[in-house]
Amino acid sequence: MALTIERADFTGLKARACRLVESGQRRILGITGAPGGGKSTLAQQLVDALAPDAVLVPMDGFHLAEAELKRLGTHDRKGAIDTFDGFGFVALLQRLRRCDEAVVYAPTFRRDLEEPIAGAIPVPRDTPLVVTEGNYLLVGEPPWDSLRALIDDVWYVEPDERTRLDRLMRRHMEFGRDERSAHDRTHGSDQRNAELIASTKQWADVVVTG
Repeated sequence: MALTIERADFTGLKARACRLVESGQRRILGITGAPGGGKSTLAQQLVDALAPDAVLVPMDGFHLAEAELKRLGTHDRKGAIDTFDGFGFVALLQRLRRCDEAVVYAPTFRRDLEEPIAGAIPVPRDTPLVVTEGNYLLVGEPPWDSLRALIDDVWYVEPDERTRLDRLMRRHMEFGRDERSAHDRTHGSDQRNAELIASTKQWADVVVTG
């Protein structure tokens, strides 16, 4: 059974991450959860607290480009599991795990552009901890099922559901959607993604609540 930690106990979460840093080898910490759950915020807080011993590599850098989503006819479901380059994400974590290159460059995702940007995040070989965050770290189907063996510790972030939905709607509106469109996206494709992600919680090492 996963350990449950209240998010307010950031000191305890930081201490757990510090043990990965202190192992003396490259370690990968994964933070997952449903859209709007706060995983990006928690991941950034940890990296800031552990700097320069940690770097953040988000899964969102593996969104397919807007043009490709439109070609595939999946643009209206952007964020669903099949709108990411899962094999590319696995390949990157394999390189980060091997830690045999002087520096590995990871992509990022620009919400203002709605596009992934390649080669944006340098991960030097001597950085002991990589923190990765994303929706599908614990999904048990290929290629995502390869991730669990590559990640040392996976935390599932689970806020109050009302808070999560309100936060997700605000985010959609901040990036240009009107209230009706934001509501439909939040309770439509985003919610279907959230239900898939929730089914993976049982494989997390830690559940972060609150």
